[in-house]
Amino acid sequence: TAVILIVLSVVLTLISAAYRRAEAERPVKEILRATDKMARGDFKINLKPRHIWGKYDEYDVIFENINRMAAELSKNEMLRSDFIANVSHEIKTPLSVISSYAQMLRIKDLPPEERAACADTLVSASNRLTALVVDILKLNKLENQKIFPQKCALNAGEVMRECVLSFDEKIENKGISLDCDIDDVEAVSDAGFLEIIFNNLISNAVKFTEGGGSIFISLKEEGAYFVATVRDSGCGMSAETGAHIFDKFYQGDTSHSQEGNGLGLALVKRVIDILGGEISVNSREGEG
Repeated sequence: TAVILIVLSVVLTLISAAYRRAEAERPVKEILRATDKMARGDFKINLKPRHIWGKYDEYDVIFENINRMAAELSKNEMLRSDFIANVSHEIKTPLSVISSYAQMLRIKDLPPEERAACADTLVSASNRLTALVVDILKLNKLENQKIFPQKCALNAGEVMRECVLSFDEKIENKGISLDCDIDDVEAVSDAGFLEIIFNNLISNAVKFTEGGGSIFISLKEEGAYFVATVRDSGCGMSAETGAHIFDKFYQGDTSHSQEGNGLGLALVKRVIDILGGEISVNSREGEG
């Protein structure tokens, strides 16, 4: 009897050990298969937890974490692909213009006025390409936190006034009425970051306001913050467009696509996030 009990005990112990090993190996193999797929760039992974919610073991938690990682990596991969496609498209347009007009300049009997027009177009296209590259590099550094605000005491109103003055010629050439109400506001911030915000907002207002229209710019102190407002009488936008204006390369009104690259407001949003501020848009189609 003793021998039988000992044998049964050993057999049961071996069976129990084998069962535990099999139970441990199964989820480990699933984890290895999933991580191998992720390493090869396949993020279509959905590991099923072995227990119901509330009774998860460590493997179930690992499964859920891997699912979240795969979903996030898949989203990042889509964003990366879209970004590359958009950059390629934006670069292709000015390069095509540069190539075409450079070919025209090779014509020996080209009239002087046409030659000058070709040269102006080449300069404009190269400037657009340069602006695109600069914005991409700047946005990349901001998103990867390679640029940090160098905060110091400054007059935010003075920074905004200097930005407004830099658009004076464009505003005058378009015959736009400009009204400013900019207070002197002492703040602790980064002047370079504020210039990115103000310049892009004012640039958009000038771009989308037709001749004879108006732009209102203000800066006021409100408690611990200052509020900058840029309002125009331009074409305005729908609520659907307004929901996407801070997306990279998004251009709601393609009629002005030659005047920008769709990165301005994405830069503004990123800078404001870094500074700890907020930005909002209030607009209707046809109402600026």
